[in-house]
Amino acid sequence: MKTNPARASLKAGQSSVGTWLALPDPTLAGLMSTTGFAWLTVELEHSPATMETAADCFAIIAASGCVPLARIPWNTGENIKRVLDTGAFGVVVPMVNTRAEAEAVVKAARYRPIGERSVGGQLHAARFETDGTTYYAKANDEILVVVMAEHVEAIRNIDEILSVPGIDAVFIGPNDLHASMGLVPAFDSDSPEFNAALKKVFASAKAHGVAPGIHVADAAQARRRLDEGWRMIAVASEVGFMLSKASEAVQFLGLSQSGPMAKY
Repeated sequence: MKTNPARASLKAGQSSVGTWLALPDPTLAGLMSTTGFAWLTVELEHSPATMETAADCFAIIAASGCVPLARIPWNTGENIKRVLDTGAFGVVVPMVNTRAEAEAVVKAARYRPIGERSVGGQLHAARFETDGTTYYAKANDEILVVVMAEHVEAIRNIDEILSVPGIDAVFIGPNDLHASMGLVPAFDSDSPEFNAALKKVFASAKAHGVAPGIHVADAAQARRRLDEGWRMIAVASEVGFMLSKASEAVQFLGLSQSGPMAKY
């Protein structure tokens, strides 16, 4: 059975850097899987991706030797079960704000005796290049379970959340975290409240043996966060890289832009 090198790195106290796939396109997933990122998160929360498209992306990413993850639309057992059963090596769960919500994540993502994940399907074992019996026996050691801290309620409850057994990483969603504070959404800011929240999550993650993670806008921010000790870093997205490079070419050539170019 294949192993999950992203989870292994995080469990060993090392860093793991990946990016987001915001477009529902297996061809793009295949291209991005060759760039050298350790993992790619297929976006299902804020994209038009279907489960069928996501499953195709998981297959292509896994076959390339990269790790396929999935951010689900919401914290439900159905969402977690479906992405894992169709081949994701890990799940990123948004808006986990309480201990009970964290317990629900582990219950759905881990097989017994840790959780209560339902047994069935064939694609999960195929993506790990093994048989069903072996997958069911070893999946708890390979599936990466990530909860997102992206709301002030999660910050208040972070110690209770991260004390739940079975969680591998906590991942800051900076845009939503800023918004929950009444601030302009951003990957980073000088806000004392935002930066105090980051310090609190980081300290709690360290105390509970959970890898601290965060989404950043670019490589420079990634380097700074890595130097600070953050270990699971998502750098922008494939859309962000595409728009950034296109904008760079337009500016270099002195061409006029017909519309606003968002910074991703």
